[in-house]
Amino acid sequence: MASKSSMKGFYKQKKNIGSITKSKSTKPKNSAAIGSNVTQPSALISHGSLDLKDNYDQNEEVLRQFDMNMVYGPCLGMSRLNRWERAKKLGLNPPTEVERLLKSTKVGKECLWDGRV
Repeated sequence: MASKSSMKGFYKQKKNIGSITKSKSTKPKNSAAIGSNVTQPSALISHGSLDLKDNYDQNEEVLRQFDMNMVYGPCLGMSRLNRWERAKKLGLNPPTEVERLLKSTKVGKECLWDGRV
């Protein structure tokens, strides 16, 4: 049988008290706020402009909400109209306003994530 010996005696360790100091700064090192002078991470930059400052109208907002709604399936690799038609064929009842926007007005045909992921 193995003898009863203490592992603490075998692996003696000393605690180094006072060598660890915590930073008192509460400001994050890398913030991605609008107007910040910190370099933006590449995930927030697309097509040469900051995604946080994109200007878009109400029609584009409706289409972006459609892009972000996963009820209608994935949107990568297909146009918004193709995604809407696929959802219609599958009986998922996509919004008719999206179809009207895609067929009548000049809006972006690709989904919000196209070229960013």
